[in-house]
Amino acid sequence: MATASANGRKSIFITGAASGIGLGAAKRFVQEGWFVGLADIDKTGLKLALAEIGPGNGVTLDLDVRDRGQWQKAMTAFAKASGGRLDVLLNNAGIARYGYLEEQSPDEGDLQIDINVKGVINGARAGLDLLKATPGSTLINVASCAGLFGAPRMAIYAASKFAVRGLSEALEAEFARFGVAVRCIMPWFVDTPILNAGAQGSNQKITDAIKEGGSPVYTVEEAAQVIWDAAQGKGGKLNYIVGKAGKSLALTLRLMPNAVRKRLRASALAQQ
Repeated sequence: MATASANGRKSIFITGAASGIGLGAAKRFVQEGWFVGLADIDKTGLKLALAEIGPGNGVTLDLDVRDRGQWQKAMTAFAKASGGRLDVLLNNAGIARYGYLEEQSPDEGDLQIDINVKGVINGARAGLDLLKATPGSTLINVASCAGLFGAPRMAIYAASKFAVRGLSEALEAEFARFGVAVRCIMPWFVDTPILNAGAQGSNQKITDAIKEGGSPVYTVEEAAQVIWDAAQGKGGKLNYIVGKAGKSLALTLRLMPNAVRKRLRASALAQQ
């Protein structure tokens, strides 16, 4: 772990920070003068990420979000570097597997639940004391537009993101007792390594579905801007969607939910 310190700056702790949305968010907050805790299991990626944001702007923290002991260790180290403040905790780490339920192994299913759901719960627990001690702090959980609808070949991933949505809604009410805000980010497809996810033994990946459906893919920078807006409480919302496609879908789900379900079934049947 690096030895930089916040020196009074606002601080954010980011999981899955070695690449993708996590790294994009780190860069965005550093632009605003924040100090960043970069947490990930990818040690090599963390070193590169720290070099990108500037060694004086953050610290690297080895963290498997499934491990409660590692969470406590990482939070203790971050508190030392940040001067005991945590303005934002960004629960961003997540994985996906693409394939019908029977094509995904039980281990692949467990891994998605352990990282995407249990990892977020672990983070909320581990970070609560620092969040409570920091006036105006915010917990931000990254879900997905897959948490709006159950897409074929992404059943377990969608279930995990529905769970993050529900958790965020409940914690928004619970953490209000402490003056801690809670926000939930729901990206549409974003250009990150997760798009290359598939199931073991399968050549089908999320990128295949994108090509077949002609779906737009948004940039990491767009996702990072939405996270920044959420941290500032822009709009006073709980849920923040990344991408016009996701916003359009959310509206369609409210107005014509059965039409979306029929389309999803037709898609699954067409892929038989």
